[in-house]
Amino acid sequence: MALAGALAGLGQLTNQSPSFGQGAKGFGHRLVTNYADQAMGNMFTEGVFPVLLHEDPRYFRRGTGSIPSRALYALTRVIVTHKDAGGVRFNYSEWLGNASAVAISNAYYPDSRTVLDNGTKLLMQVGTDAVSQVLKEFWPDIKHKLFHKD
Repeated sequence: MALAGALAGLGQLTNQSPSFGQGAKGFGHRLVTNYADQAMGNMFTEGVFPVLLHEDPRYFRRGTGSIPSRALYALTRVIVTHKDAGGVRFNYSEWLGNASAVAISNAYYPDSRTVLDNGTKLLMQVGTDAVSQVLKEFWPDIKHKLFHKD
């Protein structure tokens, strides 16, 4: 919900989807639609498509190596995933799941139904997931440094 709130605030600031208006009503509309985007994207990328395509949507933390190599590894997990039968392949679940969520979102985003707008929304969804993977990779290390008592 925090991410949806942050994206709603950014949308309010930049007047994304002008038909939503401004003020509390506009912010509320943006909050609900951003939350719906995140929920559908997660449901499709971590549930529906992985089951149908026999992919494992979990992020497997590397935990060792240089910071740049670990960051690159985390970022590429939206492109590469593990198969249920072992091995890796293109992350169809990530892209098809988020594309499905973007397609459905056309029902409640009347101002942005062009191919360019949909492509931008898809890249934003996948980009958000990539940043999430980086946080999953490094948060245990950060937490350990901040809260570990010697």
